[in-house]
Amino acid sequence: MISIRPIALAGAALLAVCLSASAQKAAQPTRADAEKDPVLKAMLTELDRSKSQLQLKDFQKPFFIQYRIEDVDSFETRAEFGATVRSQRGRVRVARVTVRVGDYKSDSSSGQGDGVAEVTAMDNDPIALRSALWWATDQAYKNALAIYAQKQAALKQVETPPQADDFSQETPVISLAEPLKLQVDRDAWERMLANASGLFLTDPALKTGKDSVEYSKAFLDAIGKTTYLVNSEGAIIRSSQTRYDEDFSVGGQAADGMRLDRSYYIAGNSPADMDTAEAFNRHAIECIQGLAELRAAPLVEEEYPGPLLMDADAAAGTLKGLLAHAFTASRPALGTEARTNGAFASSYHARVLPDSFDVVDDPGEKSYNGESLVGTYDVDAEGVPAQAVKLVEAGKLENYLIGREPVRDFPHSNGHGRAPVFGVPQSSIAVLKITAKDGIAAAELDRKLLDIGKDSGLPSVYFVEAMAGEMNPRLLYKVTPDGKRVLVRGARFQDLDLRTLRSGIVAAGKDMFANNQLGSLPETVLAPALLFDDVTIRRANEKNDKLPFYSPPE
Repeated sequence: MISIRPIALAGAALLAVCLSASAQKAAQPTRADAEKDPVLKAMLTELDRSKSQLQLKDFQKPFFIQYRIEDVDSFETRAEFGATVRSQRGRVRVARVTVRVGDYKSDSSSGQGDGVAEVTAMDNDPIALRSALWWATDQAYKNALAIYAQKQAALKQVETPPQADDFSQETPVISLAEPLKLQVDRDAWERMLANASGLFLTDPALKTGKDSVEYSKAFLDAIGKTTYLVNSEGAIIRSSQTRYDEDFSVGGQAADGMRLDRSYYIAGNSPADMDTAEAFNRHAIECIQGLAELRAAPLVEEEYPGPLLMDADAAAGTLKGLLAHAFTASRPALGTEARTNGAFASSYHARVLPDSFDVVDDPGEKSYNGESLVGTYDVDAEGVPAQAVKLVEAGKLENYLIGREPVRDFPHSNGHGRAPVFGVPQSSIAVLKITAKDGIAAAELDRKLLDIGKDSGLPSVYFVEAMAGEMNPRLLYKVTPDGKRVLVRGARFQDLDLRTLRSGIVAAGKDMFANNQLGSLPETVLAPALLFDDVTIRRANEKNDKLPFYSPPE
């Protein structure tokens, strides 16, 4: 006897799958959905006109046209010595038009930032928007024709042909994110920054050191950006991001004239990621107290070769400086056989880190341990969906970050063509995650540091908590055999480079620190603490300026 129930269940399951697939298909946005947005509608209308009409007599038609409009809402406020010195909000829209002639194999791109940018209307007037696009398209097309002719002539002067196509062919996508609004609490932020910048004058616990403070500054920046992108391949994108950052810095001089500073920085994707006024004041107080401690700290020894332990904070900043550009691919010069440019140009499949290290760049990673990551995004500035890229596996370089400018062995974009506000796309990191399979606890790292020092017969070793650039330690401690840490100042690292990363790391931590930085592009680096077996630390020996001749005003 045939059971009806299993058949019925199977049929119901099949129906559910079909309905789910239908729902997903129905949920995919279309051009009709995009045209409900007045900005996208104007862009698509003018793009259609350019595709059909743009061609100078006896010259090539464009094979690719792209329009990108960025609508930017920004706010900034600055405070010094307890008072607001600047506070302003602004909005602007800029259109960037890219026109390519030739074909995907050999086109008019030059690698020098092709395209034309034009300020455009903010009120969604279709004729105003289209007029700005029309003018920029005309200019971009004329430029492309001239560049294409020059490039073809240059190609005839070299024996070695290009190692990859000039432009990658990608599947067009339609993605319509809802525009985000910048949230600004102007009065509250102005009060918070003004109060923090004057704490060294008003807090009873800090006033004793006020004469040694030469500047005390607080900053807050907020930016909201909605990007509209359409191209002749059929891509239609509306993406939106908001980013916020706060900064406090205080500086002065030691008794010998050495300039010193302490700072605090935080960045996030929403006001909820920022400090409350109480938390910001607490960090400001720590910086002011830290400046006093630096002034009293002894100079570092003249030269030290030996083990160095980097806290995860310091390691993340250092690794960003050394690795971020090394992982990106860009077109090499005409006539060469190089795969790409940069420090890792010839390192494909070679070991660049210890065997226990893996590196992934994943723009889709939005948070770590509850902390927002500012490098995250869904679609890049060339209309390609963001992808997680395994850059290093077991210490070996296995991939590059790439946009739509192919290089040898990498014919397609992996969604890392990123552009600064109003700028041109270039391959860039997003959320770079560096992990070690054999990471150990902080206490074990401390013990290993002391053991290496003891085995080397050193009277002390060093621990760095924070960096100010790749080679300048901001908070450096001499560590005695009993584990005591003594703050020192005036140091610079000499040989902390890619070779040291490859062969000088002897241990790494378990926990990672998220280094969020806005800069020209929002970027995040996640990294653990690192223990190096041999780094040279030297006294900076920079010029020490005269101290102020008289005291600050009361």
